Amino acid sequence: MQKLEVFGSNKLKGQIEISGSKNASLPILAATLLSDKKVYLKNLPKVKDIVTMINLLQSLGSKIKFKKKNLIIDNSKQNKNFASYSLVKTMRAGILVLGPLLAKFGAAKVSLPGGCAIGTRPVDVHLKALSKLGVKYKIIQGYVHAVAPRGLVGTKIKFEKISVGATENLIIASSFAKGTTILSNCAIEPEIKDLINFLVKLGCNIQWTSKRTIKILGVNKINQPTHTIMFDRIEAGTYLIAAAITEGNLIIKNVIPNIIKREIKTLRKVGAKIFTKKNEIQIKGNKNIKSLNIKTAPYPGFPTDLQAQIMVLLCMANKKSSVREDIFDNRFMHVAELNRMGAQISINGNKALIKGNIKFAPAELMATDLRASVSLVLAALTTKGKSIINRIYHLDRGYENIEKKLKKVGAKIRRVNI
Repeated sequence: MQKLEVFGSNKLKGQIEISGSKNASLPILAATLLSDKKVYLKNLPKVKDIVTMINLLQSLGSKIKFKKKNLIIDNSKQNKNFASYSLVKTMRAGILVLGPLLAKFGAAKVSLPGGCAIGTRPVDVHLKALSKLGVKYKIIQGYVHAVAPRGLVGTKIKFEKISVGATENLIIASSFAKGTTILSNCAIEPEIKDLINFLVKLGCNIQWTSKRTIKILGVNKINQPTHTIMFDRIEAGTYLIAAAITEGNLIIKNVIPNIIKREIKTLRKVGAKIFTKKNEIQIKGNKNIKSLNIKTAPYPGFPTDLQAQIMVLLCMANKKSSVREDIFDNRFMHVAELNRMGAQISINGNKALIKGNIKFAPAELMATDLRASVSLVLAALTTKGKSIINRIYHLDRGYENIEKKLKKVGAKIRRVNI
């Protein structure tokens, strides 16, 4: 076990290079199961969820070489279709192997997923959509037992609600279905577009026909692609907020500013000065932080994965603010820990009411999920004194070398073995 010790009150100054996207890498790694040739992926982040997905693929028979940030997958002898609970329990993205396994073998047994404890995260949307492609399934002792007796057959599917994971699973599965599939009410996150870019390089026939509608013609011929994973927009947003809360001056590199326009607009509204170039963003924090009312929404709305981080900033704003969580239930578990540091946040259903005008005090803290854990780090960066953050394995699921990156720009932070 490890913990972080954070000594606050330093303004962050310098440059931070953003890693490859965890949320883009996971579905792309799952999609490589479609191939029986070598696949080359570049710019993968070295985070726990990626290691878990690699272990899952290896358990299915994939041969993988992962060096630095580049990976080679050889599926020429991949012949297993059982994803065990021991590998899927810590990561909800494990369910993404269901679609490609069904497309490839016509049958799969996949554990129901685990991951962050932020609501029930039902896989019903995935399963109902797959059933329209000809899949029959039962859930027995925590496993999805699924078969496609006649193979996957293309059809028209409208998602009952916008779901990133279900959109990804169905795009992957439909790429090998017989005939044409039309998916509507799709999620349009940049990570989904990166997945489609990869699948097109693989040889799949996928087209956007409107903002949230995708047309997929099933194929059976596969290429041997090389693909570079997009930048992690949530990591970028986290460090932008870190600069804002510490009155810092950071240059965020290896990003595409146009992809995170909403986040940039939000930070400008609270008073940060932001300048953008082709592949970088400069942000200067402001002592006077303005209050704001925010609600999370599917892309291009404000991302739920930055909700906890922006709440830290709004605790320091000049007036009352609010944050409404419209994506997941039970995603305010960081609030209790922030209140222990001096925040004054009250919860009313899916809305957090934030008093503002507070100064965080150091404390010993407990991380409850991935994004909650990084919000505690951000709050600790503003305090005068030492904060201790426990259960940082949550943090390591999605942030690559966070203490090293923060140290480089002036933070006093260290990892300690317990």
